[in-house]
Amino acid sequence: MSKKIKTILLVDDNDTDNFINSRIIELTDFAEEIVIKNSGKKALEFLQERFDLKGNLPSLILLDINMPIVDGFVFLYEFESFPDELKEKCKIAILSSSDNESDIERIVNNEYVVKFVTKPLTEESLLSISDLI
Repeated sequence: MSKKIKTILLVDDNDTDNFINSRIIELTDFAEEIVIKNSGKKALEFLQERFDLKGNLPSLILLDINMPIVDGFVFLYEFESFPDELKEKCKIAILSSSDNESDIERIVNNEYVVKFVTKPLTEESLLSISDLI
């Protein structure tokens, strides 16, 4: 892996997926820090808190679509209301097992989404994302 990012945020309600994805990130030495949030709500709170405290914002957010309460769509809607400085720093890649065409179409057309990746995360998919951040 040529380009190492400082912080990556994994947002997924599935603990097994989070474990696998974080291991892939560790094994490829893709990021210095991996932050895992198991809900869209916790991820939004984390971003707001880091921004308010002038902390290190993630360069990349790997976001699942299908989660209870605050799913990927709600997360993106809420993300739009963040300050521009935060939105410019954090690139979002969707990491999902969804093959629902309308979901995919809706999400890839979001201006903050740089890539749609099918689970599970692989070294190849990380490489394809690294070129976009």
